[in-house]
Amino acid sequence: MTDRSTERPILANDRPVPAPERAIPSESGMTLRRFSALLLSLILLSCVSAFPQLAPPGTAPAAAKPDAPEDVLGRTTPRGAVLGFLKAGQKADNQVAAEYLNTRLRGKAATVLAHQLFVTLDRRLPAHLNQLSDKPEGSLSGGLNRELVGTISTASGNLDIIVERVDRGKTGLVWLFSSKTLESIPDVYQEVNVVSLHDVLPQFLVSTRVAGIVLFEWIAVFVGMPLLYFLTVLLNRLLGLLAGLLRRRLYRRAGLPNPELLAKPLRLLLIAAVIRWGLDRVSLPLVARQFWSSVVAIILIAACLWLFLLLNSRVAEYVQRRLRDRNRSGSASLLRLGHRVIDILGIFAALLVLLHFFGVSPTAGLAGLGVGGIAVALAAQKTLENIVGGVSLILDRAVLAGDTLKVGDIVGTVEDVGLRSIRIRTPDRTMVIVPNGQIANMNLETLSARDKFWFHPKVGLRYETTSAQMRSVTDRIRDLLAAHSAVDRGSVQVRFLRFGAFSLDLEIVAYVFARDWNHFLQIQEELLLRVMEIVQKAGAQIALPSQTMYLTADSGGNGASRTGALAPDKEVNHEAAATKSA
Repeated sequence: MTDRSTERPILANDRPVPAPERAIPSESGMTLRRFSALLLSLILLSCVSAFPQLAPPGTAPAAAKPDAPEDVLGRTTPRGAVLGFLKAGQKADNQVAAEYLNTRLRGKAATVLAHQLFVTLDRRLPAHLNQLSDKPEGSLSGGLNRELVGTISTASGNLDIIVERVDRGKTGLVWLFSSKTLESIPDVYQEVNVVSLHDVLPQFLVSTRVAGIVLFEWIAVFVGMPLLYFLTVLLNRLLGLLAGLLRRRLYRRAGLPNPELLAKPLRLLLIAAVIRWGLDRVSLPLVARQFWSSVVAIILIAACLWLFLLLNSRVAEYVQRRLRDRNRSGSASLLRLGHRVIDILGIFAALLVLLHFFGVSPTAGLAGLGVGGIAVALAAQKTLENIVGGVSLILDRAVLAGDTLKVGDIVGTVEDVGLRSIRIRTPDRTMVIVPNGQIANMNLETLSARDKFWFHPKVGLRYETTSAQMRSVTDRIRDLLAAHSAVDRGSVQVRFLRFGAFSLDLEIVAYVFARDWNHFLQIQEELLLRVMEIVQKAGAQIALPSQTMYLTADSGGNGASRTGALAPDKEVNHEAAATKSA
């Protein structure tokens, strides 16, 4: 079998593109991180480029074990090996690139194979470099000491690009492109179209660099993307104009405005779709495809998160209007809390997806978040106690806005039920704010929750009242209550209760149906006036606090000689309601 690499020299058409025509991976990574930080700041997410896992290619991995030898070519991890190879290939340094191959070829044959591998990866390898493991032992997904870089479609089927861990003596364990993968590269290289977009662009766009980044990439990011967004704005206005004309014609109302059919998140999704379509139609180098794939992923995550937040806000506003119409302010407060919690969970989920896309493990962050959550919970113990108490009050509907409530010595009307406290308006028109944690541990008396009001006055009649008068008064009061429409007939009780200290006590018991306390007071006033009329018509009188004194003459031995006869008893009844009490 003839070795293709030795028969076919590197021709002029096959030569690697000079370094100025492409950005090296580290510089493209810097552009990616800058753009990521710019876009993520709009959605309040931290830039993931600060993590060590996204360090520029060619740098020593921060997670390398202390006992592992330091490799100057960065081959101690799968990601370092792949990115280091791409960096050398873009610099047309095929001799250095050959050091990343696990092959027995040496000299010119090895450099030719390195060039062929670079061209094949640069044109065909899927842009998933962020998913490569940055650990010395690899991700173990492809097996022990093996890591799958990607799969390339060829005429003879799919080809797995694999790097394997090899012991190189003094250098130690390093990651190299596997010998099995290298066997198929010469055949696959023949299928690769080496003409790229950089070959057809003007030379000054690919050779001029600003801050180490190719001018074409600056124009594409800061001119092309704003232009795409401006086109989506024009498309939105055009569609809104057409929809507005149709809407006004259907409803026959000239004042109807044009609807907005493409909201801002939908415009971002449209931009991502256009970029994705362009990547499938235009042949770009691997680094450029990686950059734009990352841009598309960031835009998709941001747009989906934006849509989720807008949808959550619209649903919360609709439910809050319904609750406000039903006068359920407590549930509205709970809804606001739920709305904020769902927003935070959505942002957190978007951040996890973004970290996963860039190959960053969120385990350490989640552990730190758990420890931080415990610390915050301990510091805000009272606040959390009030919030939990408020949630329980709202869910149990123990307290509602408008209730007349008695909490300890406080009596008033509840004006608002919040998550931390409730506000009570007292009869003195002062506002009392009571924490929910305190209310949850107290006995609450909701005066306005009564279905019936207890009417139970006691009437005292004078001792001069006869038994006939007493029977007349009790019978007529009983008939009065039984005939009244606001009185529960089954609860009516009118009884001669006892002989009091200065009155004959009459007890009246009944339950009264009333809308609220003021209505009950109105009915009670009417009933008491009718009771007074019944007492007066019966010839009896309401007793006042009084004291009766009985005086007799002295009945000594010679009392008869001094008085002549026993003096009759004299009764003196002093009614002094204001000056004497029984």
